[in-house]
Amino acid sequence: MEKKAVIYSRVSSVGYRQDTARQVRDLEILAKQRNLQIEKTYEEHISGAKKTQDRPVLKECLNYCFTNNIDILLISELSRLGRNVDDVLFNVRLCKEKHLNVYFQKEQLSIFNDDGKEHPFLTIFIAVLGTCAEMERENIKFRLNSGKAKFIAEGGKVGRKEGYKKPDEKLQEEYAGVIKLLRKGYPIRMIAKSEGVGISTVMRIKKKFIDNERRPTP
Repeated sequence: MEKKAVIYSRVSSVGYRQDTARQVRDLEILAKQRNLQIEKTYEEHISGAKKTQDRPVLKECLNYCFTNNIDILLISELSRLGRNVDDVLFNVRLCKEKHLNVYFQKEQLSIFNDDGKEHPFLTIFIAVLGTCAEMERENIKFRLNSGKAKFIAEGGKVGRKEGYKKPDEKLQEEYAGVIKLLRKGYPIRMIAKSEGVGISTVMRIKKKFIDNERRPTP
């Protein structure tokens, strides 16, 4: 009998630089190799530094798994679940309590082994790998801020040129996560917090793209 699986993928931004297609494709291949039946696929565009309560798609994914007796949740790598060690460990413990196995493809780690027994070193691996991910994120932030400060000190100007307006395609690309959550009917405040943008930005995107979709054609 095929086991039921769910795929969760995440990238930090939208656009051509990052998308979830590769993660999903690799996990679909893995599922086929392991004779797993994919019940649902979740894709999220949000920073891994956000806590689970601020990531609506991850919350929806976990709730679906818990309420639909899913056997295994497939994730491409540990950092896709989160970059905060405590939050990742909390989610792993929660899945363990709910008897939901989670498999991290890159690290080749899972909560339970094939024989159903808990992986003996999983918590240690997660703590070490999660800490490394946090350190790398802080290093990137430091380098970016340092470079920006140097650029400004040398007379450089940051920000958009006066009068500049982004074309619709660029807006749809940049705020794809916002648009997706709006279409799903999530509250504006939750979307703003989840995507790390202002409430006014969410309202502007809603008015420009979503309200037009819902307006009846004459």
